[in-house]
Amino acid sequence: MQFLDEDIYEAVKNYLPKVSEYVNSHGGDIKLLGVKDGVVYIELTGACGGCSMSLMTTKMVVQKKLRELIHPELQVVNVDGTPENKLPDDVYAAKENEEKKHKDEEIHEEKHGLLDNLKQIVGL
Repeated sequence: MQFLDEDIYEAVKNYLPKVSEYVNSHGGDIKLLGVKDGVVYIELTGACGGCSMSLMTTKMVVQKKLRELIHPELQVVNVDGTPENKLPDDVYAAKENEEKKHKDEEIHEEKHGLLDNLKQIVGL
């Protein structure tokens, strides 16, 4: 595939509402995490996050529709916490995703610090 990750990201972002219709009808949603080397990384959320059918939904619904709309060789990976479906560190993500990722990391650090403080107070 001869497209820039940035171009694929923008195309997926534009088509995502249309692709999400099926997932939305089941109480879920699709979050676009980024693109690397032509591979689109998503996260199924809501009722679809962690569902036993999430792999089938990713490949037979999301990937199939994005291949029809963007490119027939497009690959889609649902980042679901398993080692084989991990989000690469150097994935291309739009600026708003990078800002959210940074904010999420700050919140995680803040919660972790609060937990440490509570452990000290309780004497654990």
